[in-house]
Amino acid sequence: MRMINVEGLTKQYGQVRAVDDLSFEVKPGIVTGFLGPNGAGKSTTMRLILGLDNPTAGHATIEGQPYRSLKNPLTKVGALLDAKATHPNRTAENHLKWIARANGLSTKRVDEVLTLVGLTGVASKKTGGFSLGMGQRLGLAAALLGDPEYLILDEPVNGLDPEGIHWVRTLLQNIAKQGRTVLVSSHLLSEMAQTAEHLIVIGRGKLVADMPMHEFVRSHSASTVVVRAAVPGALENALKEAGVAFNTAPDESGRMTYRIDGSTTDDIGRLAFERGIALLELSETRASLEEAFLETTGEAVQYQAGSVDNND
Repeated sequence: MRMINVEGLTKQYGQVRAVDDLSFEVKPGIVTGFLGPNGAGKSTTMRLILGLDNPTAGHATIEGQPYRSLKNPLTKVGALLDAKATHPNRTAENHLKWIARANGLSTKRVDEVLTLVGLTGVASKKTGGFSLGMGQRLGLAAALLGDPEYLILDEPVNGLDPEGIHWVRTLLQNIAKQGRTVLVSSHLLSEMAQTAEHLIVIGRGKLVADMPMHEFVRSHSASTVVVRAAVPGALENALKEAGVAFNTAPDESGRMTYRIDGSTTDDIGRLAFERGIALLELSETRASLEEAFLETTGEAVQYQAGSVDNND
Protein backbone atom coordinates (compact mmCIF):
# COMPACT_ATOMS: atom_id res chain seq x y z
CA MET A 1 0.00 0.00 0.00
CA ARG A 2 1.30 3.43 -0.95
CA MET A 3 1.65 4.90 2.52
CA ILE A 4 3.99 7.07 4.55
CA ASN A 5 4.35 5.80 8.10
CA VAL A 6 5.77 7.86 10.95
CA GLU A 7 6.21 6.05 14.25
CA GLY A 8 7.53 7.48 17.50
CA LEU A 9 9.51 10.08 15.57
CA THR A 10 11.61 12.34 17.80
CA LYS A 11 14.25 14.94 16.94
CA GLN A 12 16.29 16.72 19.61
CA TYR A 13 18.44 19.77 18.86
CA GLY A 14 20.37 20.46 22.06
CA GLN A 15 17.76 21.49 24.62
CA VAL A 16 15.02 21.85 21.99
CA ARG A 17 12.80 18.91 21.07
CA ALA A 18 11.58 19.87 17.60
CA VAL A 19 9.63 16.63 17.08
CA ASP A 20 8.29 14.73 20.06
CA ASP A 21 7.20 11.07 19.77
CA LEU A 22 5.19 11.76 16.63
CA SER A 23 3.16 8.97 14.98
CA PHE A 24 0.81 9.11 11.99
CA GLU A 25 0.09 7.60 8.58
CA VAL A 26 -0.37 9.33 5.24
CA LYS A 27 -2.65 7.25 3.03
CA PRO A 28 -3.05 7.25 -0.76
CA GLY A 29 -6.00 8.54 -2.73
CA ILE A 30 -6.51 11.77 -0.77
CA VAL A 31 -4.66 15.02 -0.16
CA THR A 32 -3.43 15.09 3.45
CA GLY A 33 -2.85 18.54 4.92
CA PHE A 34 -0.03 19.00 7.42
CA LEU A 35 -0.75 21.92 9.74
CA GLY A 36 0.84 23.53 12.76
CA PRO A 37 1.91 26.95 14.07
CA ASN A 38 5.34 28.35 13.28
CA GLY A 39 7.94 26.27 15.09
CA ALA A 40 5.60 23.28 15.43
CA GLY A 41 8.04 20.91 13.72
CA LYS A 42 6.41 20.46 10.30
CA SER A 43 9.51 21.14 8.20
CA THR A 44 11.69 19.06 10.53
CA THR A 45 9.25 16.15 10.23
CA MET A 46 9.34 16.37 6.44
CA ARG A 47 13.13 16.41 6.49
CA LEU A 48 13.12 13.33 8.70
CA ILE A 49 10.75 11.51 6.33
CA LEU A 50 13.08 12.34 3.43
CA GLY A 51 16.21 11.20 5.27
CA LEU A 52 17.76 14.68 5.29
CA ASP A 53 18.06 14.58 9.07
CA ASN A 54 18.59 11.62 11.39
CA PRO A 55 15.94 11.10 14.08
CA THR A 56 16.86 10.98 17.74
CA ALA A 57 14.30 8.20 18.13
CA GLY A 58 11.58 6.50 16.10
CA HIS A 59 11.47 6.15 12.33
CA ALA A 60 9.72 7.20 9.14
CA THR A 61 9.17 4.87 6.21
CA ILE A 62 7.73 4.99 2.70
CA GLU A 63 6.13 1.68 1.68
CA GLY A 64 7.90 0.17 4.67
CA GLN A 65 11.37 1.42 3.73
CA PRO A 66 13.44 4.41 4.84
CA TYR A 67 13.77 6.97 2.06
CA ARG A 68 17.52 6.32 1.82
CA SER A 69 16.83 2.67 0.95
CA LEU A 70 14.60 3.45 -2.03
CA LYS A 71 15.90 2.63 -5.48
CA ASN A 72 15.55 5.51 -7.96
CA PRO A 73 13.99 7.68 -5.23
CA LEU A 74 12.98 10.51 -7.58
CA THR A 75 10.61 8.13 -9.38
CA LYS A 76 9.12 7.15 -6.04
CA VAL A 77 8.99 10.43 -4.07
CA GLY A 78 8.78 14.02 -5.29
CA ALA A 79 9.54 16.69 -2.71
CA LEU A 80 9.57 20.47 -2.44
CA LEU A 81 11.06 21.82 0.77
CA ASP A 82 12.90 24.91 -0.43
CA ALA A 83 12.06 26.50 -3.78
CA LYS A 84 15.18 28.69 -3.54
CA ALA A 85 17.51 25.67 -3.70
CA THR A 86 18.75 26.40 -7.23
CA HIS A 87 22.00 27.74 -8.68
CA PRO A 88 21.20 31.37 -9.58
CA ASN A 89 23.30 31.26 -12.79
CA ARG A 90 21.71 28.07 -14.10
CA THR A 91 18.66 28.28 -16.36
CA ALA A 92 15.39 26.64 -15.35
CA GLU A 93 15.78 24.08 -18.13
CA ASN A 94 19.35 23.18 -17.17
CA HIS A 95 18.43 23.02 -13.48
CA LEU A 96 15.91 20.30 -14.29
CA LYS A 97 18.18 18.55 -16.81
CA TRP A 98 20.98 17.96 -14.33
CA ILE A 99 18.47 16.58 -11.82
CA ALA A 100 17.08 14.28 -14.53
CA ARG A 101 20.51 13.05 -15.61
CA ALA A 102 21.64 12.50 -12.02
CA ASN A 103 18.62 10.24 -11.52
CA GLY A 104 18.77 8.37 -14.82
CA LEU A 105 15.68 10.08 -16.25
CA SER A 106 15.10 11.09 -19.84
CA THR A 107 15.59 14.82 -20.40
CA LYS A 108 12.42 14.73 -22.52
CA ARG A 109 10.56 14.78 -19.23
CA VAL A 110 12.01 18.26 -18.57
CA ASP A 111 9.94 19.79 -21.39
CA GLU A 112 6.84 18.03 -20.09
CA VAL A 113 7.09 19.36 -16.54
CA LEU A 114 8.04 22.87 -17.70
CA THR A 115 4.84 22.90 -19.74
CA LEU A 116 2.87 21.44 -16.84
CA VAL A 117 3.94 24.19 -14.43
CA GLY A 118 3.71 27.01 -16.98
CA LEU A 119 7.41 27.85 -17.26
CA THR A 120 8.07 27.00 -20.91
CA GLY A 121 8.39 30.68 -21.80
CA VAL A 122 11.17 31.24 -19.24
CA ALA A 123 12.96 27.90 -19.58
CA SER A 124 16.13 29.60 -20.85
CA LYS A 125 16.20 32.27 -18.14
CA LYS A 126 18.54 32.06 -15.14
CA THR A 127 16.78 31.12 -11.92
CA GLY A 128 18.49 33.93 -10.00
CA GLY A 129 16.10 36.36 -11.65
CA PHE A 130 12.97 34.35 -10.84
CA SER A 131 10.23 35.76 -8.66
CA LEU A 132 9.09 33.81 -5.61
CA GLY A 133 6.12 32.44 -7.53
CA MET A 134 8.26 31.36 -10.50
CA GLY A 135 10.66 29.68 -8.09
CA GLN A 136 7.76 27.76 -6.55
CA ARG A 137 6.68 26.55 -9.98
CA LEU A 138 10.23 25.42 -10.75
CA GLY A 139 10.38 23.59 -7.42
CA LEU A 140 7.12 21.84 -8.26
CA ALA A 141 8.52 20.91 -11.68
CA ALA A 142 11.51 19.29 -9.98
CA ALA A 143 9.21 17.41 -7.59
CA LEU A 144 7.16 16.08 -10.53
CA LEU A 145 10.17 15.23 -12.70
CA GLY A 146 10.17 11.52 -11.86
CA ASP A 147 6.37 11.16 -12.13
CA PRO A 148 6.43 10.04 -8.47
CA GLU A 149 3.95 7.97 -6.50
CA TYR A 150 4.40 10.24 -3.46
CA LEU A 151 4.48 14.01 -3.14
CA ILE A 152 5.79 15.79 -0.02
CA LEU A 153 5.40 19.54 -0.35
CA ASP A 154 6.23 22.26 2.17
CA GLU A 155 4.31 25.50 1.48
CA PRO A 156 3.97 24.90 -2.29
CA VAL A 157 1.63 27.86 -2.91
CA ASN A 158 3.80 30.42 -1.15
CA GLY A 159 4.20 33.41 -3.48
CA LEU A 160 1.74 32.19 -6.10
CA ASP A 161 -1.04 34.37 -7.50
CA PRO A 162 -4.70 33.22 -7.27
CA GLU A 163 -4.48 31.46 -10.63
CA GLY A 164 -1.36 29.62 -9.51
CA ILE A 165 -2.91 28.63 -6.19
CA HIS A 166 -5.97 27.25 -7.98
CA TRP A 167 -3.71 25.34 -10.37
CA VAL A 168 -1.75 23.73 -7.50
CA ARG A 169 -4.98 22.77 -5.74
CA THR A 170 -6.37 21.10 -8.86
CA LEU A 171 -3.05 19.39 -9.58
CA LEU A 172 -2.74 17.88 -6.10
CA GLN A 173 -6.35 16.69 -6.07
CA ASN A 174 -5.96 15.08 -9.49
CA ILE A 175 -2.73 13.36 -8.44
CA ALA A 176 -4.44 12.00 -5.32
CA LYS A 177 -7.36 10.73 -7.41
CA GLN A 178 -4.85 8.62 -9.33
CA GLY A 179 -4.23 6.70 -6.11
CA ARG A 180 -1.02 8.50 -5.22
CA THR A 181 -0.03 9.78 -1.78
CA VAL A 182 0.11 13.54 -1.16
CA LEU A 183 1.32 15.30 2.01
CA VAL A 184 1.25 19.10 1.85
CA SER A 185 1.80 21.83 4.43
CA SER A 186 0.51 25.39 4.14
CA HIS A 187 -0.18 28.43 6.28
CA LEU A 188 -3.01 29.44 3.92
CA LEU A 189 -5.77 27.75 5.86
CA SER A 190 -8.58 28.94 3.60
CA GLU A 191 -6.81 27.26 0.70
CA MET A 192 -6.08 24.11 2.69
CA ALA A 193 -9.78 23.88 3.52
CA GLN A 194 -10.48 23.59 -0.22
CA THR A 195 -7.58 21.26 -1.01
CA ALA A 196 -7.15 18.64 1.72
CA GLU A 197 -9.53 15.87 2.71
CA HIS A 198 -7.56 14.74 5.76
CA LEU A 199 -5.58 16.72 8.33
CA ILE A 200 -2.58 16.02 10.51
CA VAL A 201 -2.10 18.85 13.00
CA ILE A 202 0.92 19.20 15.26
CA GLY A 203 1.99 21.69 17.92
CA ARG A 204 5.38 21.91 19.63
CA GLY A 205 6.35 18.69 17.89
CA LYS A 206 3.42 16.67 19.25
CA LEU A 207 0.39 15.31 17.44
CA VAL A 208 -2.70 17.45 18.05
CA ALA A 209 -5.17 15.93 15.57
CA ASP A 210 -5.29 13.24 12.87
CA MET A 211 -8.72 13.12 11.25
CA PRO A 212 -10.78 13.98 8.15
CA MET A 213 -11.08 17.70 7.39
CA HIS A 214 -14.86 17.88 7.95
CA GLU A 215 -14.56 16.02 11.23
CA PHE A 216 -11.80 18.34 12.47
CA VAL A 217 -13.85 21.45 11.74
CA ARG A 218 -17.01 19.96 13.22
CA SER A 219 -15.24 18.77 16.36
CA HIS A 220 -13.39 21.99 17.09
CA SER A 221 -15.82 24.72 16.15
CA ALA A 222 -19.40 25.63 17.00
CA SER A 223 -22.26 25.80 14.52
CA THR A 224 -24.99 28.42 14.25
CA VAL A 225 -28.48 27.88 12.88
CA VAL A 226 -29.96 30.83 10.99
CA VAL A 227 -33.74 30.81 10.69
CA ARG A 228 -36.35 33.24 9.35
CA ALA A 229 -40.12 32.75 9.66
CA ALA A 230 -43.21 34.10 7.89
CA VAL A 231 -44.53 35.10 11.34
CA PRO A 232 -41.46 36.03 13.45
CA GLY A 233 -43.43 36.35 16.66
CA ALA A 234 -44.70 32.80 16.44
CA LEU A 235 -41.16 31.46 15.96
CA GLU A 236 -39.86 33.54 18.84
CA ASN A 237 -42.54 32.22 21.20
CA ALA A 238 -41.88 28.64 20.12
CA LEU A 239 -38.15 28.99 20.77
CA LYS A 240 -38.76 30.51 24.21
CA GLU A 241 -41.25 27.80 25.18
CA ALA A 242 -38.76 25.11 24.08
CA GLY A 243 -36.01 26.74 26.13
CA VAL A 244 -33.88 27.46 23.07
CA ALA A 245 -31.59 30.47 23.46
CA PHE A 246 -31.36 32.75 20.42
CA ASN A 247 -30.19 36.12 19.16
CA THR A 248 -32.01 38.30 16.67
CA ALA A 249 -30.40 40.34 13.94
CA PRO A 250 -31.42 41.75 10.56
CA ASP A 251 -29.89 40.14 7.48
CA GLU A 252 -28.37 42.09 4.58
CA SER A 253 -31.87 42.94 3.32
CA GLY A 254 -33.05 44.13 6.70
CA ARG A 255 -35.21 41.05 7.33
CA MET A 256 -35.32 39.77 10.90
CA THR A 257 -33.43 36.52 11.43
CA TYR A 258 -32.93 34.32 14.49
CA ARG A 259 -29.48 32.90 15.21
CA ILE A 260 -29.19 29.85 17.44
CA ASP A 261 -25.86 28.49 18.67
CA GLY A 262 -25.26 24.83 19.46
CA SER A 263 -28.32 23.51 17.65
CA THR A 264 -29.00 21.91 14.26
CA THR A 265 -31.31 22.58 11.37
CA ASP A 266 -32.97 19.24 12.13
CA ASP A 267 -33.90 20.37 15.65
CA ILE A 268 -35.21 23.79 14.64
CA GLY A 269 -36.98 22.50 11.55
CA ARG A 270 -38.74 19.83 13.61
CA LEU A 271 -39.81 22.40 16.20
CA ALA A 272 -41.24 24.71 13.53
CA PHE A 273 -43.09 21.83 11.86
CA GLU A 274 -44.65 20.70 15.14
CA ARG A 275 -45.87 24.26 15.80
CA GLY A 276 -47.12 24.80 12.26
CA ILE A 277 -44.72 27.67 11.63
CA ALA A 278 -43.85 28.43 8.01
CA LEU A 279 -40.11 29.00 7.58
CA LEU A 280 -38.63 31.22 4.90
CA GLU A 281 -35.02 30.33 5.69
CA LEU A 282 -33.31 27.55 7.60
CA SER A 283 -29.55 27.18 7.28
CA GLU A 284 -26.52 26.22 9.31
CA THR A 285 -23.15 27.95 9.33
CA ARG A 286 -20.02 26.46 10.79
CA ALA A 287 -16.81 28.13 11.87
CA SER A 288 -13.94 28.06 9.41
CA LEU A 289 -10.88 25.81 9.40
CA GLU A 290 -8.91 28.82 10.64
CA GLU A 291 -11.11 29.19 13.73
CA ALA A 292 -10.97 25.45 14.43
CA PHE A 293 -7.18 25.48 13.95
CA LEU A 294 -6.65 28.41 16.32
CA GLU A 295 -8.85 26.81 18.96
CA THR A 296 -6.95 23.52 18.68
CA THR A 297 -3.40 24.86 18.59
CA GLY A 298 -3.69 27.99 20.72
CA GLU A 299 -1.67 26.57 23.60
CA ALA A 300 0.96 25.16 21.23
CA VAL A 301 1.92 28.46 19.58
CA GLN A 302 5.60 29.08 20.19
CA TYR A 303 5.66 32.74 19.15
CA GLN A 304 2.48 34.56 20.08
CA ALA A 305 1.79 38.24 19.45
CA GLY A 306 0.35 40.41 22.15
CA SER A 307 -3.25 41.60 22.02
CA VAL A 308 -4.10 44.61 19.89
CA ASP A 309 -5.39 47.62 21.74
CA ASN A 310 -8.05 49.24 19.57
CA ASN A 311 -8.10 52.34 21.75
CA ASP A 312 -4.69 53.54 20.52
